[in-house]
Amino acid sequence: MKLSQASLSLLEKAIKQAVAKYTCGCEQTIVTDIHLQANQNSGELSIFDDEDEYLACVSIEEWMTYDGDDFYENVERILSTLLHNMKNGGDFDKLAILKPYSFVLVDDEKETIAELLLMDDDTLLVNEELLKGLDEELDSFLKELLEK
Repeated sequence: MKLSQASLSLLEKAIKQAVAKYTCGCEQTIVTDIHLQANQNSGELSIFDDEDEYLACVSIEEWMTYDGDDFYENVERILSTLLHNMKNGGDFDKLAILKPYSFVLVDDEKETIAELLLMDDDTLLVNEELLKGLDEELDSFLKELLEK
């Protein structure tokens, strides 16, 4: 699934609208997750906080017409890329949200499908790329340790 630049701009605008609530100069808010709920039938992306408080909503036309079985995989890729670009652009730097918190893709029952972005200065998400060869390194280290 490929989104038009207009749709990507709508998604970015909705995310900015959702997090704008947390840009005040007041004390930090404790939010553990910001839920992004994509609906293939209606084409809507609804954004909620972890108290199920509505933050923003936008309709994406390409989602309504998409009929593939891999809808959530495509949405995850698109939103993850968009959120990482926004983070790198400094869009989340001035939020009054206590870290760590996450942007999470959820289904219609609000069950987590994927963690899209973790906002934390001290934590690194472990992925397959990072874990490649770890078993061999640990085996080698343990063997060397036991031989001494």
